[in-house]
Amino acid sequence: MEKKQAAGAIDISTDTKVNKLHGKAVGLIGVLFLTVTGAAPESAMLGNVPFAAGYGNGIYAPSAFVLATIVLVIFCVGYATMAGRVSSVGGFYSYISQGLGREVGMAAGFTSLACYSIFEASLYGLFAYFANLWLTTNLGINIGWAWLAMAALVGAGVLSVRDVKLSAKVLGVSLVLETLVLLIFGFGVLFAHKGTSLSAESFNLLQVTKAVAAQKVGSTVIPAGAAAVGIFMAFWSWVGFEMAPNYAEESHAPKRVVPLSLYISVVFLGVFYTFICWCAVSAYPDQGSMLAQAVNDSGDFFLAPMRQFVGPWGSQLMSILIITSSFACGMAFHNTAARYMYSLGREGVLPSHLGKTHDIVHSPHIASVTQSVLAAAWILLFGVFNGFDNPMNQAYLGVYTLFAVLGTGMLLVLQALVSVAIWNYFRKNGGGSVFKTVIAPWFSFFAQIWLVYLLVANLVTFAGTSAFANAIPMIGLAIIVIGLVWGFVLKHINPEGYKNIGHMVNE
Repeated sequence: MEKKQAAGAIDISTDTKVNKLHGKAVGLIGVLFLTVTGAAPESAMLGNVPFAAGYGNGIYAPSAFVLATIVLVIFCVGYATMAGRVSSVGGFYSYISQGLGREVGMAAGFTSLACYSIFEASLYGLFAYFANLWLTTNLGINIGWAWLAMAALVGAGVLSVRDVKLSAKVLGVSLVLETLVLLIFGFGVLFAHKGTSLSAESFNLLQVTKAVAAQKVGSTVIPAGAAAVGIFMAFWSWVGFEMAPNYAEESHAPKRVVPLSLYISVVFLGVFYTFICWCAVSAYPDQGSMLAQAVNDSGDFFLAPMRQFVGPWGSQLMSILIITSSFACGMAFHNTAARYMYSLGREGVLPSHLGKTHDIVHSPHIASVTQSVLAAAWILLFGVFNGFDNPMNQAYLGVYTLFAVLGTGMLLVLQALVSVAIWNYFRKNGGGSVFKTVIAPWFSFFAQIWLVYLLVANLVTFAGTSAFANAIPMIGLAIIVIGLVWGFVLKHINPEGYKNIGHMVNE
């Protein structure tokens, strides 16, 4: 493994003045639990597949997941190579700073922090919707969605200020349970004797751009779909895997563990998502009935086949685990947002108190509490302007969907930038093969830019026509510009902090 560092990198491993995280707290399995749970397999499947199939590419939705797997594996080639060279809690922020300069890195730092802060709020909108639905359906109790979202936020905040080992254990249990229930669903459909439409044609990559045609199924009007929707929803399902480098300082042998965890998570999720998506779109006797279910009642898209092919107990278990899945996913994003904030505080570009760690468990406790306040602000502000009385429109279609679209758009821009940064870093510092440091990063750059285009071009389909939805591109651009401007300001008012931007590593 190469150990050569970029010029200007600051190794803080022996600096006793710098508050450091809990070193060697987690191994490969721990990092996987902390990151794959961020992708939230059950939330991704139940939340994204009905939309991808019903409004995107129909029975060819599984092929979109095959395409996403291929593209993301290639993205990981350069990303993992960079992770094998640089160990930093800053992730995207550090890589972009060292590859494209401190000002662009500062923009990346602000944007990364905003992304994961928004993602946490988004997932608690999903949690609140499903928790409210389960409570009203099973217990006849109607608790306002905002109260449920706040309860989840507090719970995640309390767990996250503890030792990272606790977070890994909680997220690990959630990941295992939601993976098992999805496998029960998949094999229930696969071994059903009748009522399904399983076909290998769904994996045909040549048909991935074939959109759902406008049609009428019984009394249900199916609008014309957009293949871009199915493709984008597939890529959206992986959000979270890229957080692995943020745990470099807390893992054993980070230059081996972090790259390995990236490859394992992308390939595992790719195979798993493709299989579950195939079973879901094939769990109906024909495409028409599948589309009608997706358009009429997407919330029951998985639960209805689960009841039919597995039994009521399976449907009940799945409806409970979607609640725990969304909670765990929000907690994973909380941990990453706190670490970005901690990194920015430690380097002196945000208030230094954010860079402090707990005296006993060495968690970024101040940054964690601050992130809880930020996530609460995102949720409550949305509710103030849009209301607190309708879980479907406000918690699910509002907080969950709109915030996720905003965060995902910014994350795709970051992934495009980090691809160029990786190429430029190795161009200047040497190391790596042509494929790993040139071909793969540039392929990834154009792929991410294409996805940003798909998002903007189909924004109405993804997010609707509300004032917030229309403002999503401008909000994302404003966050990036604020970070960029702050980088230039720091150069003049705080030269020491400017020097540190994204360059603190732990060897």
